[in-house]
Amino acid sequence: MTDRSDLAASVEAFAGIRVLCVGDVMLDRFVHGQVERISPEAPIPVLRVDREISMLGAAGNVVRNLVALGVKASALAVVGDDEAGHAITGLFGEIAEVEPHLIIDKSRATTIKTRYFGGGQQLLRTDRESPAPVSGRTLDQLVRRIEALVPDCTAVVLSDYAKGVLVPEVLRSVVETGRAANVPVVVDPKGRDFDRYRGAAVLTPNRRELADASGLPTAGDDQVAEAAQAVRKACGIGAVLATRGADGMTLVEGGGRPVHLPAEAREVFDVSGAGDTVVASVAAALGAGVPLVDGAALANVAAGIVVGKTGTAVAGADELITALHTADLLTGGTKVVTLAQALERVEGWRRKRVKVGFTNGCFDLLHPGHISLLAQARRACDRLIVGLNSDASVTRLKGDGRPVQSEAARAQVLASLSSVDLVVIFPEDTPMALIKTLHPDVLIKGADYAKDEVVGGDFVEGYGGRVLLADLLPGFSTSETIARAGK
Repeated sequence: MTDRSDLAASVEAFAGIRVLCVGDVMLDRFVHGQVERISPEAPIPVLRVDREISMLGAAGNVVRNLVALGVKASALAVVGDDEAGHAITGLFGEIAEVEPHLIIDKSRATTIKTRYFGGGQQLLRTDRESPAPVSGRTLDQLVRRIEALVPDCTAVVLSDYAKGVLVPEVLRSVVETGRAANVPVVVDPKGRDFDRYRGAAVLTPNRRELADASGLPTAGDDQVAEAAQAVRKACGIGAVLATRGADGMTLVEGGGRPVHLPAEAREVFDVSGAGDTVVASVAAALGAGVPLVDGAALANVAAGIVVGKTGTAVAGADELITALHTADLLTGGTKVVTLAQALERVEGWRRKRVKVGFTNGCFDLLHPGHISLLAQARRACDRLIVGLNSDASVTRLKGDGRPVQSEAARAQVLASLSSVDLVVIFPEDTPMALIKTLHPDVLIKGADYAKDEVVGGDFVEGYGGRVLLADLLPGFSTSETIARAGK
């Protein structure tokens, strides 16, 4: 297998290739709010809705992942002539790198999955769908589009969610057209009958799907490899890449030994959509001419990034390249993040009922006083976020000649501490914007501040949070250290 630095160069080759995604598209809706009481009508929570978000799901999420990797994507799917179908059309239209081919079938209802969240905890999911197999004029249109689109692509993804689009005629058309044009077909399968995907280059089942399709146990490495090989041979598939959650992935090709890839994720917040990321990454790699074993390694890293986020998320090319260069995942090992990334982490932590702490400062020359403050802050919470003043804000606050170290250097030093879980650089003079966005449970500052002087203290206490004044270790000051060094 290629080493990680060379794999990063492979990601850059994704730019400009075109991958076609054919399959079931749906609308993912996320309804967020707060639960503050129980209904008097029944023993159920009352959700006070704050916001609603609509996103492309299923095959639509595969397309989002392809675009995030730098690929030019084409999408072929069927929608109903309804509100959800129109919403999906609009969402595809917002992505410049996508060429959508949406066939409208007035006899079908567009699939909608709505998830309801209260305080970060999922309360309920509702599904609206009509999974009847496509037929007649809609089926004819699909086959004609496939024959026209596949030869102009470098790879094809079949995203099967068993909603009626990937009927045998469609599957056969994709595989046969792809074979004639030398275009690999990668399938995210569904159901027990994998023979319907006969002739595909790669199948990416999860452990349960592999067990159901093969009728074999899939508990350990050897069992997964045996089941994957059985499916590959019986169904005429080029290779099987089995995803195994916390146990990583297993790749079985025609020749050679199975390749077992350990899981890359450091923390798992949400596994929804990870399969979409895997199939998109493998297709992009094959389309760019990357060997399958390297494509599997890229998909493994990309999946590790996505499960560290919340919702049907994607892994961007820049995140993937950074993860490969550093041998860590942006969402796990690398602690220096943007505010948006920090918010994703906090939302995931809250779903696990983790207490989040926040402190801030310039941290120009890290000294024992800083270490003591950060250690006290970490003991007061389960996860500690440090807001770090940018270089420009340090100069405004401390004067010319400061900071001594750049914001990148200061962030790297802070991130190396076991007491620090995330570092967010902010350009303002105060961290108020960070505090209002992240809503920490505990706000920590040094005892040289009075409680009413702590920026954001009133805000945090206003929603039930706590302000903690940490004891100072005497005899240490960055300004005094710099002054002594100048003598």
